[in-house]
Amino acid sequence: MSVRVLLADDQALVRAGFRVLVETAPDLTVVGEAANGGEAVRLAGETGADVVLMDIRMPGMDGLAATREITKSGTATRVLVLTTFEIDEYVFAALRAGASGFLGKSVEAEQLQEAIRVVARGEALLSPSATQGLITRFLASPNAHPDHLPGDLAVLTEREREIMILVATGLTNDEIALRLGISRTTVKTHVNRAMLKLGAHDRAQLVIIAYETGMVRPRPQ
Repeated sequence: MSVRVLLADDQALVRAGFRVLVETAPDLTVVGEAANGGEAVRLAGETGADVVLMDIRMPGMDGLAATREITKSGTATRVLVLTTFEIDEYVFAALRAGASGFLGKSVEAEQLQEAIRVVARGEALLSPSATQGLITRFLASPNAHPDHLPGDLAVLTEREREIMILVATGLTNDEIALRLGISRTTVKTHVNRAMLKLGAHDRAQLVIIAYETGMVRPRPQ
């Protein structure tokens, strides 16, 4: 079954370019295009898109607000933020709002296609190096204060905390399984339990929680 993709960007030429990149893959299908956040929210519901490629800066409702609306709707639609990394705090806020990851707009076709597949599977797309730089700069800013913090991390078991820390470093389920000597299914179970206990929308939000609560500290650049 094809992964249904919605393109959200206020520039028609940008959408056209991404449409070509997406549809060169036989398992990916573009089901709609939105020029602003409001259209993205509406079309995400109407098309049943699996993944929304979301620009942040758009007129009217921006990508940040649209991401929040889509991810709190209770649907299975995932949001993948496309950015130039020029305004890091917006990307961080998008992840906290429920985005499943982010990519630079200069991404190659194969990277974009694989990113869509990863996000569609319910996993987070968080490059360790990009995430490290993003969070380091964000936490160094005077506005690096979360709107809210999750419940007491004591609700997590020792294994759930261990795996959550590894998730925050950017490791995949397969890499975590190999490191800990357990199955991929077991890793996924622990990740899902941690998400449920902390009220995290997905894996990306576990990373945000890990940094916001001090469970993981950014390494010096």
